[in-house]
Amino acid sequence: MKRLKTTAIMAGAMTLAASLAQAADDVTLQLKWVTQAQFAGYYVAQDRGFYEEEDLDVTIKPGGPDIAPTQVIAGGGADVMVDWMPAALAAREKGLPLVNIAQPFKSSGMMLTCRKDAGIETTDDFKGKTLGVWFFGNEFPFLSWMSQLDISTEGGEDGVTVLKQGFNVDPLLQGQAACVSTMTYNEYWQVIDAGLTPEELVVFKYEDQGVATLEDGLYVLEENLEDPEFKDKMVRFVRASMKGWKWAQENPDEAAMIVLDNDETGAQTEKHQTRMMGEIAKLTAGSNGALDPADYERTVASLLSGGSDPVITEEPEGAWTHEISDAALD
Repeated sequence: MKRLKTTAIMAGAMTLAASLAQAADDVTLQLKWVTQAQFAGYYVAQDRGFYEEEDLDVTIKPGGPDIAPTQVIAGGGADVMVDWMPAALAAREKGLPLVNIAQPFKSSGMMLTCRKDAGIETTDDFKGKTLGVWFFGNEFPFLSWMSQLDISTEGGEDGVTVLKQGFNVDPLLQGQAACVSTMTYNEYWQVIDAGLTPEELVVFKYEDQGVATLEDGLYVLEENLEDPEFKDKMVRFVRASMKGWKWAQENPDEAAMIVLDNDETGAQTEKHQTRMMGEIAKLTAGSNGALDPADYERTVASLLSGGSDPVITEEPEGAWTHEISDAALD
């Protein structure tokens, strides 16, 4: 009888444990790009158990050249996504009601990297040149910048020829373009590793040019924020994610190794990811997860100043909220 009672207690405990294990809420995160230190905070939060502490079972889906986060979330393939604000606001104006719920990245890492031997020293030298530009939503800040410089993107002596750049720096290395799009934490170092020296290059940081737009924010569909359970999940997700980002900033080398452990392709290297994490930490520094309204207004102003073809045509409404990040920070 005692044995049966003990067995019943053990069975009950196992059932309770199973029930608790099943209680974790599922969250699917769609990244903007492939597994790399750009997303270290999320991988750290998963690896260090921060999501588990918030009773979350998070699936992190890497992106890639053929993956548009806006399409994934629109199709129900993710609960939350990482994307740049220009793409999110453009999608919102076209009918996909995306809302920024947190902004881990405070600064922009986007640059135009140019060869001095191509005749580039200042922005005045862009005219008549071919410039490599990323698309899939990444072109919006560039187009706004050219509009502010009053430089046509239709080619000719007084304009620039836009080369639809792949996600590499080959056009610069092979002389197909005078400048290419790079990030401070990634493609710029590919140029350096290929043999060009910093002295042979001139870089134009979007931050320095006054046209930087917000990058790598967290976005959800507006309709989902009407669901209290979903909002509660996002509060816990943001809280754990920001804990991951803080840990990554304080432990960059270890964070880089966690990213490498999650790279199923085996394409990343320790040297590259460690260097990238060091640069990423500079961009996330100063953010507690809450969107800075001034940064938002700057982004909107830049996108509206697109001349005859602006990225967005009117001031967005309801495109961001502090409700989630404020609750996460309490």
